[in-house]
Amino acid sequence: MTETVHAGYRVRASELVGRNWLNTGGAQLQLEDLRGKVVLLDFWTFCCINCLHVLDELRPLEEKYSDVLVTVGVHSPKFEHEADPEALAAAVERYDIHHPVLDDPELATWQAYTARAWPTLVVVDPEGYIVAHLSGEGHAAGLDSLVAELVAEHEAKGTLHRGDGPYVPAEPTAGDLRFPGKAVALPEGSFLVADTGHHRLVELESDLVTVRRVIGDGTKGWRDGDAATARFNEPQGLAVLPAAVAEKAGYDVVVADTVNHRLRGVRLADGTVTTVAGNGVQRLLDAGQELGPDPLAVSLSSPWDALFSTALDTVVVAMAGTHQIFSFNPLDGQVGVLAGTGLEGLLDGPGSEAWFAQSSGLAQDAEGRIWVADSETSALRVLTPQQDGTVQVDTAVGSGLFDFGFRDGPAAEARLQHPLGTAVLPDGSVAVADTYNGAVRRYDPATRTVSTLARGLAEPSGVLLDTAAAEPLLIVVEANRHQLVRVPIPREAQSVDEGARQTQRPKTAVAPGALALTVRFKAPTGQKLDDRWGDPTQLKISSSPENLLVSGGGTSTGLVRELVLSDDVADGVLHITARAAACDGEPGGEIPDHAACHLYQQDWGIPVSIEAGGVGELTLDLRGLD
Repeated sequence: MTETVHAGYRVRASELVGRNWLNTGGAQLQLEDLRGKVVLLDFWTFCCINCLHVLDELRPLEEKYSDVLVTVGVHSPKFEHEADPEALAAAVERYDIHHPVLDDPELATWQAYTARAWPTLVVVDPEGYIVAHLSGEGHAAGLDSLVAELVAEHEAKGTLHRGDGPYVPAEPTAGDLRFPGKAVALPEGSFLVADTGHHRLVELESDLVTVRRVIGDGTKGWRDGDAATARFNEPQGLAVLPAAVAEKAGYDVVVADTVNHRLRGVRLADGTVTTVAGNGVQRLLDAGQELGPDPLAVSLSSPWDALFSTALDTVVVAMAGTHQIFSFNPLDGQVGVLAGTGLEGLLDGPGSEAWFAQSSGLAQDAEGRIWVADSETSALRVLTPQQDGTVQVDTAVGSGLFDFGFRDGPAAEARLQHPLGTAVLPDGSVAVADTYNGAVRRYDPATRTVSTLARGLAEPSGVLLDTAAAEPLLIVVEANRHQLVRVPIPREAQSVDEGARQTQRPKTAVAPGALALTVRFKAPTGQKLDDRWGDPTQLKISSSPENLLVSGGGTSTGLVRELVLSDDVADGVLHITARAAACDGEPGGEIPDHAACHLYQQDWGIPVSIEAGGVGELTLDLRGLD
């Protein structure tokens, strides 16, 4: 039995069950309270970059249909830390979420709606019936047309109620800084901070409190110009260029302007900001496609950190949105893919074959190696430059997409939880901002062991070495306390073992042997599949462990595939990527010249157990209408 709603049946939406509600002024909502509105359920978790993309995609729809559409965020956590109600409240504030949020720590509502991926969107009509299941990003245009259809239909029936929704804003908690992301030391002894929640940069004196100056007007947006008028959108990583490179490039710092999908250059002498790479359009293309010679025409996807690699003589960028590591040459503007295929997971090897998962922090050691905080695999990875300009990727700590914990000891057994930052210590070991464990950890490459330097921090998002201090100190960007703090580096690191864990998503019981996979996709009203060059749909399938999948893996066109699963493997994860391309135009007609085209894509990591009584078919929704 599959878990997909079949067309032709009207299915009532399940009740919204969870621990608590946020952004409702204390009210505990029921689905009945939303009757008469079009309800959009957004199943998300705050670690997920794709979920953050969807939050931004939905904002224009929420504004356009403010009197008839109610978005409900259903927060169904992946990591243990995300089940902390205080952490969730901070995330709701951090990401400016202006709709009610249901705290679903036990995944009760997630399972009731058979969600299988973050993000998943479910549309409920004003009478309480499910009308659409959508997975992944890029559905804004289709949702716009669907909501318009539902509004017209139910206004005619008299079942649409216009008016304000149940959203009530919470009290803000920030001060001079608001959810800061990363920080770097400047040559004069001050520190430049990405004041992420205020959409600006702040230069702090060495006391980490006094504000020397601000770069950016603090308004979310994109605008080049002087320090008083420039605009950013949730900037994160900062890379200080070597003086000789900065002189030729005309700017001193490269900023990962995350939500703008751009790299910005900042001239420290006067605070002037310019865009140096990125066209502002989120990148959803294959990693192998050409990036083009013009850096301002290149699409990027949520750049999260940046550093200047002396070994590679280029800026290295953690491109979180495509699970890749990019390069950017500030002298000629060339943008390239340094490592990562774009598939999400943990796979070592040559850079062109490696997999990453939302890489978010970078640091360089004395040997030129680049240490990467690979957040969604809770891993510490390392890129070793090769003589031909490529890199080799290896994993120092971490074991998979769903494995995490808080455990010191031998690296093979140690566990992190969604780390976001790295720094290299004087002895060559690596400090890791172990964000969801609220800790700073230390990895020693010489002994291949992990220890704990500090605990009790509130989502540390970045770490850097304070080289001006008499004794070695770390500066920690403590995002959820809106501050930077100094932390001593103990001679004898603490030792912690709070266990290893796995993401507690329910496993799908599947039978050994043949498994029929179908991904449902229906183009939105006003669009048609772009079949001018053949089948515009594609499936990429692999598994962990590899021997779980006997056959049916690889990449091919179509959204239907027969897999064969091994009966020698007890459980594992199916990695499935579905894509479909549609363009503006009516079904049956020609696609007009210069029509806007849209790429729909979703990655699923589906935990499965092999059981004799398991299902023999699996149906997923890329865009399924009921």
